[in-house]
Amino acid sequence: MKPAPVIAIVDDDDMVRSATRGLVESFGYNVETFVSAEAFLGSEWPRKAHCLIADMQMPGMSGPELFRHLVNSGIDIPVIFITAFPNRELRDRVSKAGAVAYLTKPFDRAVLLESIQQAIGDDEHSASK
Repeated sequence: MKPAPVIAIVDDDDMVRSATRGLVESFGYNVETFVSAEAFLGSEWPRKAHCLIADMQMPGMSGPELFRHLVNSGIDIPVIFITAFPNRELRDRVSKAGAVAYLTKPFDRAVLLESIQQAIGDDEHSASK
């Protein structure tokens, strides 16, 4: 049996980061969390994680800036954006740039799972776990 994919979560809000981690782990995935885009970029996970869940608005580097940095660095990781402040223009811009999903907090667990599965081509994990 192959190890579960690793999902990286970048969110400056401790409660959101912890809750998202628990939810993603409940789907059967391994999770690495980061308090900032800079912390994520300074780790080994940009090239090792199977998917990135990133907050849109964070101090320092924002989620879209992180995404742009990854793309410009040749790092091909599927990105799911989460936000408490939905913005149609930003959603359209990150979608055109290749983001897998743009979810508004609080997001439905089934929608998050479906987004992760779409991002990594995984159908082994289910929302019932």
